[in-house]
Amino acid sequence: MANNLGIIDPPIDELLSKVDSKYALVIFASKRARQINDYYADLHEGSLFDNVGPLVDSTIDDKPLSVALHEINEDKLVAAPLAE
Repeated sequence: MANNLGIIDPPIDELLSKVDSKYALVIFASKRARQINDYYADLHEGSLFDNVGPLVDSTIDDKPLSVALHEINEDKLVAAPLAE
């Protein structure tokens, strides 16, 4: 993630192949982005063990949602279907 390409990288078609629907992708990525954001907030408070940080190479300039999308694209995260 040396170049900060934002939301255009990774391509949406690649991301949609990882989940069942675009709605599942939105929920999955937003939940992970919230975890990443909480991780960075916890760093300032000195609490390192409450959340998992980014699983891919990232810089401080990368937005949590972009990091989450890269994690999904690189198969660092796998969406598990909810049991009914």
